[in-house]
Amino acid sequence: MIIVKSREEIELMRESALIVSKTLGMIASEIKEGVTTLYLDKLAEEFIRDHGAEPSFLGLYGFPNSLCMSPNAQVVHGIPNNKPLESGDVISVDCGAYKNGYHGDHAYSFEIGEVAPETKKLLQITKESLYIGIRELRLGNRVEDVGNAIQKYTEAHGYGVVRELVGHGVGQKMHEDPEMPNYGKKGRGKLFVEGMVVAIEPMINQGTRNIKQHKDGWTITTADGKPSAHFEHDVAIIDGKPEILSTFAYVYKALGIVSTEEDEFRRVPLVI
Repeated sequence: MIIVKSREEIELMRESALIVSKTLGMIASEIKEGVTTLYLDKLAEEFIRDHGAEPSFLGLYGFPNSLCMSPNAQVVHGIPNNKPLESGDVISVDCGAYKNGYHGDHAYSFEIGEVAPETKKLLQITKESLYIGIRELRLGNRVEDVGNAIQKYTEAHGYGVVRELVGHGVGQKMHEDPEMPNYGKKGRGKLFVEGMVVAIEPMINQGTRNIKQHKDGWTITTADGKPSAHFEHDVAIIDGKPEILSTFAYVYKALGIVSTEEDEFRRVPLVI
C-alpha cells in the first residue's frame, strides 16, 4: 500500500533528504586516492549525528556501517573497509539519515583520479537516466513508466539494467511501497498518487545485467566484473508533478561542477 504524505510530512522528509545531500557533499570534499572507505564512513556517521539525525543504514537489517560504499564492479551494499581507493576507481556512495521520524535516502557515484573514458560515460548516462525516470513520476502514470524510461535510455547505450535490485517508497520506514524497478513496460504497475514519495535509483552495469551476491550477505557485484554505476534521488509528487527533495548541489559545489539538471524539478530555487 502506498503511504501518502501530507505537505508537512514532505517538508520533514526534505529536511532528512538534505542532511543526506550535505553528507554526500562532505564526502565529495574528502574522497580521493589513498583514502579508505572505512575512514569516510566514520566521517559520515559523525556528520549525520552532528546535524541532529541518525544514520539510517547503521544496523538496518543488520548492516554494519553508515554508508554503503560500492567501488567498481560492486553494484550496491558494499561494506566499508581499510583498502585505500585508487586512481581509476569509481564508487557508489549510498547514504541514509533519519530525523523527525522520517528517512532520507540518496546516492552518488564518484570518480577517483583518472577514470577510463568508457567508465566516465557509464556514470554520465546512468545519471542522465535518473532524471529521465523522474520526469515520468507524475499523476496519470504508473510505476513501470519510470522503469521503462530508464531501461530504454540505458539499454540504447548497450548497458545492462539490474533486475534484482530496485528503488522504493520511503517515509517513516526506509523501504515502503511501491517498489520502483529500473525496467518495465509502459502503462503497467501501481498508479501514482499525489503526496507519494519514492527513491528512484538506477543501477546500471557497463556489461551484463546479471549480478552475484557474495558470502558476506551484502556485497553485490556484476557477474562479468565490469563497472556499475548508481545514482539516487528522493522524489515527491506535488501538484501532480515530480519534486526532488534531495540534491546533488552540495556534491557539485565541492567538485566545482555547474549544473542546472535539477531546476525543472523544483517549485522554488534551492538555496545552499
